[in-house]
Amino acid sequence: MSRRNAEGGSAATTGAVFGELLKHFREAAGLTQEGLAKEIPCDRSHVARVEAGTRVPQDTFAKKCDEVLGTGGVLLRLWGRIDWYPQVEHPDWFRRRAEMDAVAVALREYQERVIPGLLQTEDYVRALFSRVASGDELEERVRARLSRQQRFLAEDGPLYVVVLDESCLRNVVESPAVMRDQCAHLLNVGRRPNIRIQVAPAALLGLVRPSGSMSLIKLPDGHEWVYSESLDRGHFNDDPAIYAGHSQTYDVLRADSPSARESVALISDVMEGYEQHEQAPAQHRNVDQEQLQRLQRRQLPGNGDLDQEQLQRGKRRRLHRSSPRFPRHRPRPRQQNP
Repeated sequence: MSRRNAEGGSAATTGAVFGELLKHFREAAGLTQEGLAKEIPCDRSHVARVEAGTRVPQDTFAKKCDEVLGTGGVLLRLWGRIDWYPQVEHPDWFRRRAEMDAVAVALREYQERVIPGLLQTEDYVRALFSRVASGDELEERVRARLSRQQRFLAEDGPLYVVVLDESCLRNVVESPAVMRDQCAHLLNVGRRPNIRIQVAPAALLGLVRPSGSMSLIKLPDGHEWVYSESLDRGHFNDDPAIYAGHSQTYDVLRADSPSARESVALISDVMEGYEQHEQAPAQHRNVDQEQLQRLQRRQLPGNGDLDQEQLQRGKRRRLHRSSPRFPRHRPRPRQQNP
């Protein structure tokens, strides 16, 4: 598989060196990992893993670190020279598609049910593959999936236009938290000059959708391919008539769907719904905590009357249980003569 960095002959360094340099600049700026994470913003664990060389950062992360730490763009330039995935193995049936992604000049996709691989977050990828793999196999699959994204997320990346069926956003993978971050990622990458993301709403009548997910790939020599998938198998077709038919269906769908700017509102609404779902358990915990505090206040000094009443009530119950019991005389019911 050809590689962007390898072609330039300058796969200069590794992620570990990037992490060491980030740590140097962070400490020189007098920031802790948590302090830098708040400025990005991201989780502290994300900064820690990038510094340790165990997590691949996005270029936006490198750019923000440059701004916060005042490095003059060093980290972003270094990020662009690193081959973050020097050794990955794609499944045999998918290798041809991965090779096309490495050189394609334009890619148009329609996707249903799941987010396209080129737009998935690491947590989303890991959640998908954890259903069928574990251990080293899981890690290799995650690395292989993420390795395809770097070229499209670069500043000079090829044109990438995708129409998402709304089911991609509604189909929950792993948890609302994973979906919330996935929606945020879509909003972020959709701002790039080479990427456009549109959503085909489920409630919008009259949309003519393809019969399944598909990709329209244009190579540097002008050759055009239609790619689709079935279970663990990729299908390629370069028949001009078939490509033209699928291309027309795609273009009409894209024209009739909300624009990329309008789709931002829909994605934001879905993300907000996942955020509210995440906040709901916390609200329940707050209610439970309030009930506990209310009970504790009853037991605090100063509530003497209530404490005395509860004490007397307990004494009466104990006295009643310890007192002798005498059989009660119950008159028998009078029998009526027939």
